[in-house]
Amino acid sequence: QVQLVESGGGLVQPGGSLRLSCVASGGSLSINYVGWYRQAPGKERVLVAGITTGGSTNYAESVKGRFTISRDNARRVSLQMTSLKPEDTAVYYCTIGGKVWGQGTLVTVSS
Repeated sequence: QVQLVESGGGLVQPGGSLRLSCVASGGSLSINYVGWYRQAPGKERVLVAGITTGGSTNYAESVKGRFTISRDNARRVSLQMTSLKPEDTAVYYCTIGGKVWGQGTLVTVSS
């Protein structure tokens, strides 16, 4: 059974950067579509970025040009976030195809 663990969240000022990591245990991420989602307080969980097995990526319009998803190795997918805004504040989750989810990591953008 594959398990996912996210890390890298924290408090950052507007305009700052964070790098989130999603690490898999019990399996590989390289043969799966991996997505990063986020859920802000009182809102639905929404897709932020995804990467296919072939390396194609997709992004929510709100993060295009600021966030970059990448495969670091067979067990780690990262989300580099730059020019962060207060509206990026949310719990960020990684998922394998929407079937396996991590526990999430909190990102707070505030001055």
